[in-house]
Amino acid sequence: MVIAITRDVSPRFSECEITHIERTPIDLEVARAQHYEYVNVLKELGCHVIELPAKADLPDSVFVEDTAFILPEVAVITRPGADSRKPETESIVRELATHIKLVHVREPATVDGGDVLVLGKNIYIGLSSRSNQEAIDELNEMLHEYGYKVTGVQMHDCLHLKSAVTRVDDKTLLINKSWVDIHHFENFELIEVDPGEPFAANCLPIGDSIIFPTSFPKTCTKLVERGYKVTTVDVSELAKAEGAVTCCSLIID
Repeated sequence: MVIAITRDVSPRFSECEITHIERTPIDLEVARAQHYEYVNVLKELGCHVIELPAKADLPDSVFVEDTAFILPEVAVITRPGADSRKPETESIVRELATHIKLVHVREPATVDGGDVLVLGKNIYIGLSSRSNQEAIDELNEMLHEYGYKVTGVQMHDCLHLKSAVTRVDDKTLLINKSWVDIHHFENFELIEVDPGEPFAANCLPIGDSIIFPTSFPKTCTKLVERGYKVTTVDVSELAKAEGAVTCCSLIID
């Protein structure tokens, strides 16, 4: 069974970190309602969802993806790039330790899980304001015994690598070519986001379905026309905090 770890929205969510978009007012109750529906979709798709309680003192903590990334062999506990987010890993460590072996990123490395794209034995990390070269070097050394190669990817105009490119299936990626160096992904079939939907490159495959935001109907149509089963969710309020569908869960497959 697929396990999905989520965390409820913090009452201080409106104090979230903002990097690449303009801060706009966030309706906390709408954000909570959208997150509730997101969790329900995970359940409907067959996930066993572990719902962690909100962390009142950690505004961004609903975005659990940034605290870890999970491989078949180990879960890597990250060291988030924003100082305000570093404490988020503590409770995630306690939960993940009951499911899988853990390894930890150490100072001076910083890396957000949203910058980590795992494609088979290749791991790509966005060189962003949150993730640095030291993390790439450390992870290459740490994960070499499991056969992984970690590569840095140049990107711009977005917070995380997975704002610009995400996995659809083993052969296919959803991508905004304007935001990321695409030469790393030449062996994949690339589905480009609609030009009018630059933030549409983030999707979450679960089983035979793709979780995708309702805000990007033209890109959604591209996925459907390729034969993918798409389940849409409204995460528009969460997106005001630079969140997306991969951000709100840690998936143990």
